[in-house]
Amino acid sequence: MPRVLLTAYGPYEEWPTNASWLAIEALTRELPTGVELVTRRYPVDFAEVKRRLESDLTPEIDFAIHLGQAPGSGVIQLEALGVNVARPRGVPADQAAPLVVGGPVAYRSQLPLEAWTQLLRSAGIPAILSFHAGEYLCNAALYLSQHIAATRGLRTASMFLHVPLDLSQVTSSEKNLPSLPAETTAAAVRLLLANLPQPQLV
Repeated sequence: MPRVLLTAYGPYEEWPTNASWLAIEALTRELPTGVELVTRRYPVDFAEVKRRLESDLTPEIDFAIHLGQAPGSGVIQLEALGVNVARPRGVPADQAAPLVVGGPVAYRSQLPLEAWTQLLRSAGIPAILSFHAGEYLCNAALYLSQHIAATRGLRTASMFLHVPLDLSQVTSSEKNLPSLPAETTAAAVRLLLANLPQPQLV
């Protein structure tokens, strides 16, 4: 049975809840079968995310699926690349630092993102394949997850999902933003978990 690390983020800035964690909560109300899940909620902090991933990515983890919210997006975005850039909010582009000094420029997810995008869309769930996960904490989770696996010789294959805000977040906000019910996002994750490839052998 594949063992999956499933992560999300907690509150940050003006968001007292995070759509990524709301989706995991919805998922756990009807746990998928055929996989062993390890769920984690990370704080929105570069150093802490790195520390937590270094602890959570053990040799027993076959897959790491990371979730983060994307205010303004109305679709689930499957991110292809994690790039070696750490750019906190408000930092100019020319002052961004690398996530890992001397690390590779980028890592590409090893999972079948194009096929999974079509799978979600065929199930009536809005989804797109996205080029990369940006420069903030969502990107950090994808890049660091793959870098830790590469440097430790782990079999873990990683991916990142940017998810829309939940309905509850929009109704409590004065902003006009698209949303998707957390239950729909959870259904998307459940579908991906049911279609995982065979774990890699180290």
